[in-house]
Amino acid sequence: MTRSLRDWQLGCINTALEHFTDTPHFFCQATPGAGKTRMAAELASRLLGLDRIDLVLCFAPSCQVVEGFRSTFATVLGRRLDGQIGAVGAAFTYQAMEYRDEGFWQLLDDYRVLVVFDEIHHCAGHDPLLSNAWGQQILHRIQDRAAFTLALSGTPWRSDDRAIALARYSSPEGRLICDYRYGLKEAIDDGVCRSPRIVLLDNQKVKLTEELGAESTIRMFPSIAKLLGGSPVTYEELLRHDEVIDQLLDLGCSKLDELRLIKPDAAGLVVATDIEHAQQIALAFDARGEDCRIVTSKTPDAQQVINVFRHSACRWIVAVGMISEGTDIPRLQVCCYLSRIRTELHYRQVLGRVLRRTGESDDQAWLFMLAEPTLQRLAERVADDLPDDLAVLNEVQMPPHTPGSKPGLIGAVGNIDCLGDSIGNGGDPATGSGATNIISLGGFVAEPSYQVSFSQHYRQQLLACF
Repeated sequence: MTRSLRDWQLGCINTALEHFTDTPHFFCQATPGAGKTRMAAELASRLLGLDRIDLVLCFAPSCQVVEGFRSTFATVLGRRLDGQIGAVGAAFTYQAMEYRDEGFWQLLDDYRVLVVFDEIHHCAGHDPLLSNAWGQQILHRIQDRAAFTLALSGTPWRSDDRAIALARYSSPEGRLICDYRYGLKEAIDDGVCRSPRIVLLDNQKVKLTEELGAESTIRMFPSIAKLLGGSPVTYEELLRHDEVIDQLLDLGCSKLDELRLIKPDAAGLVVATDIEHAQQIALAFDARGEDCRIVTSKTPDAQQVINVFRHSACRWIVAVGMISEGTDIPRLQVCCYLSRIRTELHYRQVLGRVLRRTGESDDQAWLFMLAEPTLQRLAERVADDLPDDLAVLNEVQMPPHTPGSKPGLIGAVGNIDCLGDSIGNGGDPATGSGATNIISLGGFVAEPSYQVSFSQHYRQQLLACF
């Protein structure tokens, strides 16, 4: 019996069953949070019921996603997916494929096996020369031996130019051909996913002070993009600037306060660049009296930390490379993007973490980030996916930063001053609260040091997708 499937899931299953009468490989692209795992389990159930398969194998990019597959398939099929005696199949990470012996792969010859690949974009290549290690395993071990394959992706892009394994592409355009596609617009219209509000934080008056010996040069920039394009300051260095962190966390915390009035267990995610950065962000939360959890690749029992957070009352989780595709924490509704990674694949994966709806009251997801040019283009591409969206430019005066903030370093020789300046405010730089505090860095006399200070003139560009 079909278990209250969403319309798109039922449509995809019926399309796949028809497709499998002619060809064994099926590619489904469905937006993050739409319910791909449940759809795959129901499709497996239908194929078992029709006596078209004997076993199911699932592969996914991470252990937490594998556990999600085992749980969902066991619930839908009423049989375990743990590879033990009596199970209907097994689930593994892609990395584990190369450690399976010949006896394991012989299952594909001895039985009719459905093989499910989650987030297939991690597996590259149509031929051994252009494949990565995971793609090679699929081509060599599975492609021509499985009864059926189901390839799933919420973000079907690769950061390189290599083709996705098992995928088909149009000629000569080279566009990915999906056998079934369920986009973000459809998911929002159906009430399956939240509507994303993407907020880009900019500053209209950024001052860069360069010191070389006794010489001091000051340059003004009308935006963060101009600063990054016309100075030695890098995007990653800005991400570590205490005031940048504070301003983005202020926006995130204020929005989360609003959302929790409607949905009391709503939570926020901060995507950090590395472990040291995550600890810096946690200190900023602590200064606000905000409780948070940190999860990184070095966190003992990281999956357990995520599981506890999923059902806790804690408001924020700070992550480095752990809260990614397939990680299901539906109460996440706000995200502050402080990652140095600026690929479309990673960006959409992170956005997907806050899109999954849990009820009628949580119809919005909020993503806050710096107005860096690449990220702005990626945000606009999300808006382009939703042609009915409205883009609104808001200019918001932000309160001056509190004096006494800790200075941060730009590289080995730079100093970032986290105090707001008084430009445009009529203040006296020498005596007013907006004065900048230049801190000397000893040992770098022969090299220039750079001090960045932000004015109170912050602005937010809101890409409201609804």
